[in-house]
Amino acid sequence: MDKMRVGIIGGGLMGREAASAFGRWFVLENFPVQAELIAVCDLQDKLLDWFRHVPTVQLLTKDHKELLRSPNIDVVYVAVPHNLHEQMYLDVLAAGKDLLAEKPFGIDLKAAQTIRDAAARSGRFVRCSSEFPFLPPAQRVIQTVRFGKLGRILEIRSGFWHASDLDPNKPVNWKRQVKTCGEIGVMGDLGMHAVHVPFRLGWKPLRVYAQLQKVYTQRPDGKGGMATCDTWDNAMLHTEVRIGGGEVPMRLEMKRLAPGETNTWFIEVLGTDAGVRFSTKEPKTLWLFERGKEQIWQRIDLGHQMAFPTITGGIFEAGFPDCFLQMWAAYAAERAGRLGDRFGCVTPDEAVLSHQLFAAALESQLKKTAIALL
Repeated sequence: MDKMRVGIIGGGLMGREAASAFGRWFVLENFPVQAELIAVCDLQDKLLDWFRHVPTVQLLTKDHKELLRSPNIDVVYVAVPHNLHEQMYLDVLAAGKDLLAEKPFGIDLKAAQTIRDAAARSGRFVRCSSEFPFLPPAQRVIQTVRFGKLGRILEIRSGFWHASDLDPNKPVNWKRQVKTCGEIGVMGDLGMHAVHVPFRLGWKPLRVYAQLQKVYTQRPDGKGGMATCDTWDNAMLHTEVRIGGGEVPMRLEMKRLAPGETNTWFIEVLGTDAGVRFSTKEPKTLWLFERGKEQIWQRIDLGHQMAFPTITGGIFEAGFPDCFLQMWAAYAAERAGRLGDRFGCVTPDEAVLSHQLFAAALESQLKKTAIALL
């Protein structure tokens, strides 16, 4: 069995989720790679203290370069604000480590291109994070499309909604300011979730008409005053993709202000013969449409049938920790040359394509017209 020794830079929410995934690694059945968390870097003592409970961790540091100097680390997972992506990702590659990068793979298109090109020169294995496609119903959506059972595709919808910013009294954080999140705002925060599956299925936008919203331009700064919020809160991207010689509308939605939603990821593909849709609002439910004498949407409840089998009984419902573990399993399997025909993590080229789309969306919003992509 191969061993994948991991270091984490950024011990916040996603860094701790990664530690949890490695702690549950043994639930993967007959998996060819053993993952082990070796080192963690973060600037906050309280976060480093949390990782002291992980028995495999050998190094806790506030200096990411100290972590990168360790000869015991094969792969580095970086989960830090977008403005830090470029330099830290380049440092990881320069240190001769493989990388699982958090989205959006740099603060803007130029940064993403720089990272991609450096990864290609280095020869290191690099992928970008996107978890939700690894849920069982999402995998079934992908399989249904790939099997070509939909007839002529009529339209595609994909997106990620949540309502975490509806409260105007919620304090500002780094995702609400251009200097740390980037001008693309919510597209950088949530956009990879919306484009991962369409891009992997070969649906690359030809042009985009964007409708972007800035709703709350100030929030409490946590010190008794107010701070500027200058990123986009919501984004609706109306695109066309070429499928089977024709153009098909594809709508991509990313919203921080979606009333009633709590991290709702969804995808829907409609065709002349059949359709398929899934939303995390119904985490084990797959909807299938069949055209017959009577047109019927049927509901199928799916259990824990994962791409990488686990010891968990098939009757049980999958959740976020499960799809996060599956994403890491996909990364490890592909790195080891064992992915086969299973769905994989976001590639550097796909990450750059997402930035090309988001840059075109900014131009579309400015000019109030559709913008062609290169």
